Amino acid sequence: MFVITKSIWGGAQKYVFDLATNLPKDKFDVSVVVGGEGILKEKLSEAKIRIISIPEMERDINIFKEISVFYSLLKLFSKEKPEIIHLNSSKAGGIGALAGRLTGIKKIIFTGHGWAFNEDRGFISKTLIKILHWLTIILCHKTIAVSENTKKQIVKLLPFISKKIFVIHNGFKEQELYSCDEAREFLFQKTNLFNADINLWSSKTAWIGTIAELHKNKGLDIAIKTMEKLSRKFEEQKQSLIYFIIGEGEERDYLEKKIREKKLETEIFLVGNIENASKYLSAFDVFFLPSKTEALPYVLLEAGASAVPVVATNVGGISEIVEDMKTGLLVEKNKKEKMIDDFSNALLSLLKDGELRGKMGYDLKNKIGKEFSFDEMIKKTIEIYQ
Repeated sequence: MFVITKSIWGGAQKYVFDLATNLPKDKFDVSVVVGGEGILKEKLSEAKIRIISIPEMERDINIFKEISVFYSLLKLFSKEKPEIIHLNSSKAGGIGALAGRLTGIKKIIFTGHGWAFNEDRGFISKTLIKILHWLTIILCHKTIAVSENTKKQIVKLLPFISKKIFVIHNGFKEQELYSCDEAREFLFQKTNLFNADINLWSSKTAWIGTIAELHKNKGLDIAIKTMEKLSRKFEEQKQSLIYFIIGEGEERDYLEKKIREKKLETEIFLVGNIENASKYLSAFDVFFLPSKTEALPYVLLEAGASAVPVVATNVGGISEIVEDMKTGLLVEKNKKEKMIDDFSNALLSLLKDGELRGKMGYDLKNKIGKEFSFDEMIKKTIEIYQ
């Protein structure tokens, strides 16, 4: 039985979906407990996976809802008596682990998709979250970290847990890609540029893309300011850029306001969720991920498998996918203005050098194929269950 807080589509949700739909059916009777509505529930329903909804389960903290969720999980675990519960996300992990222990679940597994204390929070809040993460890992029988850095970070901070944590990288499953022309034509239809004098296939038009939840952790405010700076440099050279952000989330209104304030409505496009968005990665000259915190983002595996070079923040396990100056360019987490400068320079250096882009994209694709096997992820996860 998988438990995850939100149904909006993101890395943790893809992880749950991939496991739920690929575990051997003769060995596992799978169900997924999820909060809210969203793409995950739709995809699970299409795949005929049993879904159990707990509407009160949300990402934001609300003590009364947490109590309600806790009692809902207690009741559910007592009734269903699952042999294994696999918890995903910080909230589902903490509440689910305690409920699992109290109801005698034999195997409680937690996957750390990143640690909430890495988010922009106050000292007291971060300290409390560290304690809660520690208690979650203590209560669980085993914890999966999706990157080496994710494990190192938590082990370094908290005692007595190193032997309970196992690293299993997210795995990539090959999928169909549209051609560059097909992908660009599709995305162009999502813009307001129909009457603009823009040549989609001109070397003077740079295509940059991000696939991410519209959440403050993804650093999209930094991305907008980076594009503002980059756009000025392109104008000076009589060139243009188009930046697509594919995804949906709570920050949409804020990001739209920032785009209007910067007068970038003809450069930056929030195109919302697109089904099988990774099929359109071939449209981009560069994939851009300016996240403030990550664990091991699926989207970089997808970009790499599409041979699209990457510019990203060096946080979490990103450096385990993208080797700086070899398979992409990484920028260190720093003060906002410094990061904007560094991202602008990194993007510009790739966009003006087609040969470098091609080499980095090719090398990243080879690395993904060799080191991030989907079958290996499934195999190692089953071993954790046994």
